[in-house]
Amino acid sequence: MSPRVIARLLPLVSLAAIVGCEGEQEAGAQPATETAAVAVTDLPNPFASMNRGWGNLPGGLEWGQVSAVDIDRDGRHVWVADRCGASNCIGASDRPVVIQLDPDGNVTRSFGAGMFIRPHGVFVDAENNVWVTDHQNARTEQLAENPDAAGVGQQVFKFSPDGQVLLTIGTAGEPGDPPERLNNPTDVIVAPNGDIFVSEGHSNANPPGRISKFSADGTFIKSFGSFGEGPGQFRTPHGLAFDARGRLYVADRGNSRIQVFDQEGNFLEELEQFGRPNDVFIDDDGTMYVIDSESGAEDNPGFVRGIYVGNVATGQVTGWIPPHQMEGRPDGTHGEGVAVDAEGNLYVAEVSVRGITKYSN
Repeated sequence: MSPRVIARLLPLVSLAAIVGCEGEQEAGAQPATETAAVAVTDLPNPFASMNRGWGNLPGGLEWGQVSAVDIDRDGRHVWVADRCGASNCIGASDRPVVIQLDPDGNVTRSFGAGMFIRPHGVFVDAENNVWVTDHQNARTEQLAENPDAAGVGQQVFKFSPDGQVLLTIGTAGEPGDPPERLNNPTDVIVAPNGDIFVSEGHSNANPPGRISKFSADGTFIKSFGSFGEGPGQFRTPHGLAFDARGRLYVADRGNSRIQVFDQEGNFLEELEQFGRPNDVFIDDDGTMYVIDSESGAEDNPGFVRGIYVGNVATGQVTGWIPPHQMEGRPDGTHGEGVAVDAEGNLYVAEVSVRGITKYSN
């Protein structure tokens, strides 16, 4: 049986231990230990309470699709990108997109009106600047009804905490290749040295599948990866995270795996025990939270939807948060973005059921 198949059957066994069982161990590695197979649905949920409708928009406004969430550097405030009360921001030029909420769920800052078609990824850097990706441009039929949507989309923005645009990557409304353009940028993350990584490609049938790297001032450095299923290839690279060692984790959703790279783009390993990942969040203790809204009989059979909780050092899946129940979706559903604050509260950016969910103890 291949390591890939074993990983699907034994979610508590790390890939390193699995490989060690089938061949010689890497020098200096610890001996592999046997672990009984445990269904992920039997693993503990680390959170005691759930607030499905967390976050209060002013003036009676309702949340739209919220695909991304991150935590302010103070560890308490929460940043999200809302799709203007709908599934995109076309025709809603007066609605702010980038929103900060305090620990009680009240809006404290908001900006970005008229700048986005379909916001997708959010990242807060070490200086508390807020980065947001816009992964689409308006289609022909949308432009016919809303010509003001021309020249918007396919960009990454760096905002100050007050909403000042500090840097833009990509050409507005024009998909393409770096350095001038981006193609469906799904997420963005900034390394400690200031280098910027952008994942591109949002459809299983739509190349590219790549990560593009830029210097701190937005100068293009390189791209790595291609569309496909092999090591270092992607089908919808959907979310990005760094661990404490500076390794880049890519939620390769279309291939139902997480791929791990060094910052030069060299492939290190893949993790398939965390479902079909939309997003990855790694906290300071090395706990990894991976959100899955697509696993099931058609996509990634043998896995279930929900939030997988694991350990970066061992690769073990140690906990699981069940999905929301939703009419017409027998497997349930969950969001696309996940983040954890300094007190250990977990926030989910919801697309199907819209809004924000907060988990706490």
